[in-house]
Amino acid sequence: MAKLVLVPTPIGNLEDMTHRAVRLLKECAFVLAEDTRTSSFLFKHYGIETPLQSFHKFNEHKMLDAVVARIASVDMAGLVSDAGTPGISDPGFLLVRKCIEEGIEVECLPGASALLPALVQSGFPTDKFVFEGFLPHKKGRQTTWLRLKEETRTVVLYESPHRLLKALEEICEFISPDREVAVCRELTKKFEETRRGKASEVLDYFKSKAIKGEIVLVMKGAE
Repeated sequence: MAKLVLVPTPIGNLEDMTHRAVRLLKECAFVLAEDTRTSSFLFKHYGIETPLQSFHKFNEHKMLDAVVARIASVDMAGLVSDAGTPGISDPGFLLVRKCIEEGIEVECLPGASALLPALVQSGFPTDKFVFEGFLPHKKGRQTTWLRLKEETRTVVLYESPHRLLKALEEICEFISPDREVAVCRELTKKFEETRRGKASEVLDYFKSKAIKGEIVLVMKGAE
């Protein structure tokens, strides 16, 4: 029976790759990768010689049927994203759904993700939380903030470096400058940083420095 295995990859520190992940990637007939150049670096580091095929958000709709047909013809194929778990703010959902429809077994390995480390080290309640991924860039963005203003669970967002200040400014404007947030930057990497405090305080801090790296923005829920 054909099988698709989703393999999380390190979000920064290569030591976060699991032994099982390496073994399965070596056993796959081929591996679908969000960026073959990024995955090639990882594969070379771990001595993985499995062929890579490009599969990303710009070609997944067009290639979906052909990719699923190829998966159906082998014992096992893999899917990796550039970093973290495939399908979490990365390509993967459409492929998983189609494979299930076609009777192909799907398995996702546990592993690296920026979501949970940021949530846990934020210091905010972790028993209940909501993950919003990336907010809309324009249409619906203000509406989303106003909805999140009343959210009592901890809110986790992904944000890009060049939009972090905008996001913090909008929290101050649409929610409250006193709402507590935690900005986690470059998780697992050499210059990892977590800044906690009121939205206005964290905004002032990041206004004074160059912002680089992957960012997770965690916001405490409404009282």
